[in-house]
Amino acid sequence: MYKIIDGKLTAGLIKNEIALKVAERAKSGKKIPHLAAILVGSNASSETYVANKIKDCGEVGFRSTLVRMNDDVPEEELLEAIRKLNNDPDIDAFIVQLPLPEHISENRIIEAIDPEKDADGFHPVNIGRMVVGLEGYLPATPFGIVELLKRYDIETSGRECVVIGRSNIVGRPLSILLSRKGTDATVTLVHSRTRDIASHLRRADIIVAALGSPGFVTADMIKQGAVVIDVGTTRVPSPSARSGWKLAGDVDFDNVAPLCSWITPVPGGVGPMTRVALLRNTLMAVELK
Repeated sequence: MYKIIDGKLTAGLIKNEIALKVAERAKSGKKIPHLAAILVGSNASSETYVANKIKDCGEVGFRSTLVRMNDDVPEEELLEAIRKLNNDPDIDAFIVQLPLPEHISENRIIEAIDPEKDADGFHPVNIGRMVVGLEGYLPATPFGIVELLKRYDIETSGRECVVIGRSNIVGRPLSILLSRKGTDATVTLVHSRTRDIASHLRRADIIVAALGSPGFVTADMIKQGAVVIDVGTTRVPSPSARSGWKLAGDVDFDNVAPLCSWITPVPGGVGPMTRVALLRNTLMAVELK
């Protein structure tokens, strides 16, 4: 019988740990962590995600600031907002919520963020530190996934791990984190140009699906006893839901789960851990000052 990897429960435990550290800082008269977010436009998923981040800040005792900008904002105006946060000594870390409108270069925006305030861990400096194994701000979703595996005592050393998807936000940095010393997985990264993805998945002890294609991973691709981490969060129509939609993962949960030893649900799996990683990076930023 498969077991559920409960990201919501685990994130709650980590938030409690962070809240205790913040309370200790407050008692000692030290600075309270302050996380800011820039939200461009009114993308429904981004709105929800940022609202949850602000809620998380309140729960652990952080201060938070939200900077809203219209979706037609000129790139230079967004860069100026980033410069202000970079230079604000009271802001310890911040994010620019992705995705951005098409007329704005995501790479240029990410590179404009001060690496020491990079709560998302996307800046090339922080990615480079991760690659060579130095301490730093780790990309939020990859950190959350590795932390889940550790906290559920799921063995990674020497295990065959297949990551589906090569985005700079999840797949690529996750493949590096999983293969670093201390985690020690043998990692295969597959993507849209990989021949016969299913053959790679059938060998995998651990599968991480992060491609944004609902139900892509099916039961015939899984070996008995595999661990499956589902990063997918695609909105699909659902007449029975009050909102008219529901979140669907990249894994056909109902048919895949019976073959697994462990599996994450959607929602309630990786998502809450991604948000906790932002809190972790913000706390690190204020502690390093």
